[in-house]
Amino acid sequence: MIWEQLLSLKRFGDTHKRLRKEQDETRLGFEVDYDRVIFSSEFRSLQDKTQVIPLSETDFVHTRLTHSLEVSVVGRSLGRKVGQKLLEKYPHLKDTLGYRANDFGTIVAAAALAHDIGNPPFGHSGEKAIGEFFKTGNGKQFKSQLTDKQYQDLCDFEGNANGFKILTESRHGREGGLRLSYATLGAFMKYPKESLPKKPTTHIADKKYGFFQSEKEVFIDIAKELGLIKRGNIKDLSFCRHPLAYLVEAADDICYTIIDFEDGINLGLIQEEYALEYLINLVRDTIDINKYNLLSNTQDRVSYLRALAINTLINEAVELFMTHEADILEGSFSKALLDNSKYEAQIKDIIKLSIENIYQSKDVIDKEIAGFKVINELLNIFTASISNNFLGELSNFDRLVLKVLPKSLDINKNTLYENLLASCFYVSKLSDKNAILTYNKFKGNLL
Repeated sequence: MIWEQLLSLKRFGDTHKRLRKEQDETRLGFEVDYDRVIFSSEFRSLQDKTQVIPLSETDFVHTRLTHSLEVSVVGRSLGRKVGQKLLEKYPHLKDTLGYRANDFGTIVAAAALAHDIGNPPFGHSGEKAIGEFFKTGNGKQFKSQLTDKQYQDLCDFEGNANGFKILTESRHGREGGLRLSYATLGAFMKYPKESLPKKPTTHIADKKYGFFQSEKEVFIDIAKELGLIKRGNIKDLSFCRHPLAYLVEAADDICYTIIDFEDGINLGLIQEEYALEYLINLVRDTIDINKYNLLSNTQDRVSYLRALAINTLINEAVELFMTHEADILEGSFSKALLDNSKYEAQIKDIIKLSIENIYQSKDVIDKEIAGFKVINELLNIFTASISNNFLGELSNFDRLVLKVLPKSLDINKNTLYENLLASCFYVSKLSDKNAILTYNKFKGNLL
């Protein structure tokens, strides 16, 4: 892969090539990407979607929105630092083509801002709930009417693929979705493959999948424009990652490792004295002990250590990226950046503590159970009505259900698969509270 292609400013529907050196410096194409994500309704809905603590009433606990904003800030720093080093290594990118270090930062920031835009309500348990509906619930009845890959899309419903759909799906008056640059869409794609074969290798790009069958042709167009390297069996669609996807992933890894841990401490789920030792182990080389000892409360101490830890891991990720840049461009770098970090042991210790005390806390589990129940019931209703509409067998109740759906949702697709996916798409875009509100309405609870 070569950077000249990877930094493509092309957008859906373009008939002329966009050149970086001809861009308006007051509003660059990559900056437009960032703006389009942040002004989208799908991004705004993240303010009421679970990050770690579902439906929390505490102000300082992160939602998907605040998490995405923080990942974007970290991603911007990563991209700028890497961009500066790449322009020193490849001066023609700056001198001949006009790229700047901030371009790399803006691409990573925009992709990072959108990285959770496809996540359903109730966190990752929401993804699992949608998948379970088709694997073991009433959705299993549709298996015989779908191809293997179509059915797998539903059984392993994936927030990353759903995000790609949100960013690229055409509808009347909105052709090409948000019409982001292909460079940003490439950086967004952490898993540039189909849902099958499932985890064919241990390569990080094979961990999950990144697009539904409905967006297959869109993905192929983007991959070709960016010059992504084809991987795997010729009959299956799988490509190497866009190099900047490693930085988006690193930004997410840094934030959820450190900031979820911070939430756990502030909520009292992890004892402060015990927890802060883990963070201190990560920042021993940069901590100012005298300044730290002057901090009088938990939140200030955690905030100080969090800032040092994030800065430490940003610098580490940049160094790792540049060390392995040649392997990344060849598609042979098979791990997440921080999996190669000298701080790997400390990171694993923090994540282990978070799993035991936060992700598996009673409050989280209780609300995830409720989320499973809500999503299962909503899919029961919407898939039945939408599939009956496809078959021309609408009941009076089905007609009422379809009136609940927004006019922007196309439920008159050409295939059953696309219509079932539309029902999942609608449910996935609901906020936690709207999902519960809709569930209660269908249960006859109008108050």
